[in-house]
Amino acid sequence: MINPVWLHTFRTLIEVGHFTQTAEKLYMTQPGVSQHIKKLETACKHALIKREGKSFELTEQGRIVYHYAVKLEKESDSLMDQLNFDNPNSGRCSLACSGSLALLLYPKLLLLQTEHQGLSIQLESAPNKKILNDLDTGLIDIGIVTHQPNSSLYQSNIVGNEELCLVMPNRYNSMKLTTDTLFECGLIGHPDANHYLSLYFELCGNNDLEKINLDEIPRTGYINQLSQILLPVTKGLGFTVLPRGALDSFADKTQLHIASTQFPVKETLYLVQKRHRNLPARYEKICSLIKEALT
Repeated sequence: MINPVWLHTFRTLIEVGHFTQTAEKLYMTQPGVSQHIKKLETACKHALIKREGKSFELTEQGRIVYHYAVKLEKESDSLMDQLNFDNPNSGRCSLACSGSLALLLYPKLLLLQTEHQGLSIQLESAPNKKILNDLDTGLIDIGIVTHQPNSSLYQSNIVGNEELCLVMPNRYNSMKLTTDTLFECGLIGHPDANHYLSLYFELCGNNDLEKINLDEIPRTGYINQLSQILLPVTKGLGFTVLPRGALDSFADKTQLHIASTQFPVKETLYLVQKRHRNLPARYEKICSLIKEALT
């Protein structure tokens, strides 16, 4: 690699046009300037200037090196500008959360992007494990998960909670929620079904449901597309458990019955980032929007 100090001296000499004045401008001696030029010519393996008395002319190779030096300093200045200028209304914002939260947050994020079109918001629906893995590898900068991760690896803050609902076909709207009705109805499974069911049975205040072995519940279907999970429930084919946000975005709510329980079941939500990772200023708006939407 060519010494950037020599290049800077060379560029200054060409633009000033005089060895003595160059030395004064760079706070060097004239022999020091000459030495830099000779070292640069040795590194380039070509004469860069042709001396004619007290003046000089650029060789063709000198012109090429001069343009290279100008380009290099411009790129260096541009880099420093980028490092020193953190626009809160511009840049790429990458985040991930559950599918149900994405349904809630994405319209709000799009509205923010229309207000600040310099932002590029990239939202991915993903389970907890993938969100943490993507934080580790730098694919995303922030994520929302439902359990507090290792504090030595991640920085996390509670940003709200998400209500879980047990949803049944509408024909069950006058029936009491019991083990028998659930086994009769059957479960429409999805990737988070067991996790949601376990939490729901534990916190809903129904002692009989808390004793249910999840593996014994008949499975009447399975779907991994969030927008489709409630469709078989409307057809009377089974029940499922989903966050309230997934229900709010579903069009055919009249065919659904949300079971009532003694206590509401809510899952804590954590906003997570990699520990010691300083987020750009643009994430302040994103984080504020998330907190406002979830509280």
